[in-house]
Amino acid sequence: MRGGAGTGLHEGPYERDPYARGSRDPAPYGDGTRQPLRARWDPTAPDTQRASRRPTRNVRKQTRLGRFVSTYGWRAYAIPVLAVVTMLVVADAVRGQPDVVAGPDAGITQEAEPALDPGTPPAADGDFAASLPSGVLPDGGPFTERGAGTWRVVPGTTERIGQGTEREFTYTVEIEDGVDTSGFGGDDSVARMVDQTLANPKSWIGDERFAFSRVDTGEPDFRVSLTSHLTVRDTCGYAIPLETSCYDPDISRVVLNEARWVRGAVAFQGDIGSYRQYLVNHEIGHAIGYAAHQPCETQDGLAPIMMQQSFGTANDAIADLDPGGVVPRDGLVCRFNPWPYPRA
Repeated sequence: MRGGAGTGLHEGPYERDPYARGSRDPAPYGDGTRQPLRARWDPTAPDTQRASRRPTRNVRKQTRLGRFVSTYGWRAYAIPVLAVVTMLVVADAVRGQPDVVAGPDAGITQEAEPALDPGTPPAADGDFAASLPSGVLPDGGPFTERGAGTWRVVPGTTERIGQGTEREFTYTVEIEDGVDTSGFGGDDSVARMVDQTLANPKSWIGDERFAFSRVDTGEPDFRVSLTSHLTVRDTCGYAIPLETSCYDPDISRVVLNEARWVRGAVAFQGDIGSYRQYLVNHEIGHAIGYAAHQPCETQDGLAPIMMQQSFGTANDAIADLDPGGVVPRDGLVCRFNPWPYPRA
């Protein structure tokens, strides 16, 4: 039978021995009668007195079954019925028990049904398809085609973060009117990402010269603005026909492309949260004075934060987009990196 912990063996019914010691009923004599013991001087002598008083009768000897029935009465019928019922209940309980997989020290070797084998899982080589241009916007969630061209300030401020031995920058977080942020946590979620990114020691406060604080009134040093991708083209230009973000010094606005915020970049093979951190750090890097872009400098090293990682982490990929730019065609390929000071 299948068993589990605590499963016992049920003993079946048995016939009661009418001759056993301790029986409440006196044991029957061989002639089927029940008679009391009588004291006599000579127990071995025939009892002539009793014999003379008893008439001689021809009585058919009672069978063993008859004696059993006469001894136990209704119980003689109940015991076999209970035995059958007990066996049926035990058999049903055994059939209803689940399969048990035995551990190394268990006495049960019953195996459960094997799980479905889907085959070998797909291999991941860490690279996207070579035929897919690195700067193309990947598939993903929806984004706003065009907003109103005006921005709303997200309420909230922060304390000063960083040492700021040379400069403290103030900033606001703003969302273009018409951009629906509910699909990625709302306006406050965007603001938290900006605040927490700048507060990380691996961000720009890794340089003791800089400090930052968020404000929601007055004229900040720069405005971090989540913006629809067609408004981005109006502000940042579209000389490179790809989804970009930028810093516009004429209006002191860090323009973050909502399409990139939602979908990330093919070349940046980290998660979407890391890509958003890169986007914040890269564009704020322009806002605090780092105007030039950088190439990959070490094969398989971390990409510099001012490398255009939305377009590629390989120098050749960026050189294809801007042949006369600062990035040489030298075959070097870096790994994605969202931080100015990743080892801080």
